[in-house]
Amino acid sequence: MKKYTTALLALACALGASAQSAMDGFTLTRQDLKGTARFMSMGGAFGALGGDMTTLSYNPAGIGIYRSSEIGFTMDLDLNRNTMDFGTGKSSADMTRFLFNNIGYIGTARLNSALRNFNWGFTYNRVASFNRRYKGSAASISNSMSNYMAGVANDYGVRTSDLQADKNYDPYLGYDNWAAPWITILGYQSNLISPSSPDDENPRFVGLYGNGTSGASNVIVEELGGIDEYNISFGGNFCNMLYWGMDFGIQNVDFTRRSLYSEYLDNAWVGVDSDAGTNFVQSQADWNIENYYSVTGSGWNYKLGLIFKPIQELRLGFAFHTPTWYNLTESYGANTTYNYPSTGIRPGGAETNSGYLGFTDYKLRTPWRFMASAAGVIENKLIISADVDWTSYQHMHFTDPYYEDSWVQTNDPYAYTNQDIKDYYKTQISFRAGLEYRVLPDLSLRLGYAHYTTPVRAEATENQMTIYTAGTDPSYEFDDNTDYVTAGIGYRYKHFYVDAAYVYRHRSSTWHAFTPDPDNLSGSGAQAKLTGDNSQVVLSMGFKF
Repeated sequence: MKKYTTALLALACALGASAQSAMDGFTLTRQDLKGTARFMSMGGAFGALGGDMTTLSYNPAGIGIYRSSEIGFTMDLDLNRNTMDFGTGKSSADMTRFLFNNIGYIGTARLNSALRNFNWGFTYNRVASFNRRYKGSAASISNSMSNYMAGVANDYGVRTSDLQADKNYDPYLGYDNWAAPWITILGYQSNLISPSSPDDENPRFVGLYGNGTSGASNVIVEELGGIDEYNISFGGNFCNMLYWGMDFGIQNVDFTRRSLYSEYLDNAWVGVDSDAGTNFVQSQADWNIENYYSVTGSGWNYKLGLIFKPIQELRLGFAFHTPTWYNLTESYGANTTYNYPSTGIRPGGAETNSGYLGFTDYKLRTPWRFMASAAGVIENKLIISADVDWTSYQHMHFTDPYYEDSWVQTNDPYAYTNQDIKDYYKTQISFRAGLEYRVLPDLSLRLGYAHYTTPVRAEATENQMTIYTAGTDPSYEFDDNTDYVTAGIGYRYKHFYVDAAYVYRHRSSTWHAFTPDPDNLSGSGAQAKLTGDNSQVVLSMGFKF
């Protein structure tokens, strides 16, 4: 079992406040290709085009393109399938949701000056959807999560007396008393870990997996929620050549994850209390751990953009997004159940904090984002566009509001988490391309493609480093590349328009039950390839006046 670094031990007293991991930060900063049907059908490549409500969340200079006012809305039928492959078989799970992607109003005032028009807009956009479900089974595992729990207990110097059910403190809060990690308390109270020595100062805990042990595992995960953005934008048009815009965004986050991890072990080494100390008995062991995690909150950001049109056939776009500064509150809890036949231990379970949820307030700063775009317009019939943007995920940053506001500051409780972010993540480059062809004066056909590179460093994805998680769920996931293929159709009748799109997304990632040991990769947790295939049917309608 991987030993945690000595430096991390200094953070033990702050574990209750620092209940987030680098992966939690990424979950809350990753954005999807969401918006109007026209925007999505062209792969989101609208940074140099504008004239679409979604561009307020990308390049706000797009508001300067408008020459008339507009109201519109977008609906989205989201069909999601995720497949887990542990190498011995695949399991799939589906989820279907009806989403409200976008609604907004754009106002235009024409001016008789170099500033040809001044525009303003108010829009709602769903920028990310977390809805998915996945499940899978590993027919054979080479280690148990109980051994991971034992390793954590040993590396933190946990004593048996620290893990008693009647301990008079809440381990969610680690300021006044040193707090044993909850995952070790659950492990001890569920007989998943046992002391191999009667010495309370150095008990040396062991897990269930030992010589002659074999088994399988199972996982079920459901995630719900999304990120909603409310935009207030202003922009204009200088001489029909330079378009500008700025956007003030307010984002709301609502994310919930429920997970169930189970193991079925043969010849497990179960510790049974006796007068002489712990007696280890080989037995079948069936156990599971159920985790609940939820985070809600809000934040704000600012976006600035330009579109330059040197000639009628060419447009160039540039934009930058500040980070979103979030204030968030998370809640979390876990419980275990277990059964060890033929050991004399009655089936039972344990739970964190007597069944009450723990709560933590924290701040999160998302990455900076920069965008460059180009588009060509040929005879007002054919549009070809492309966007490239850079998102610096390594610059995500957690802050404890109480530490930040304290007059007397000690060790930053998020120092190690913020270092993990730099160790695991890098800049993601995304490329989007779109095409629109006007078949008839009122009818257009569209195609699009988008590619997002992995934001994870190779050392993390290739099991070359220890990955630190938080709380009682040691599982984690790292994204590979993500691809979108899109198509759509648009119809205009006088001032009314309707657009439809089909959007297919393929995203792959690697799921780990718990962190690998770089010195003994065979001792890591179960690992699976997780593939997400998402289809969206999108419909937008609006009116220009």
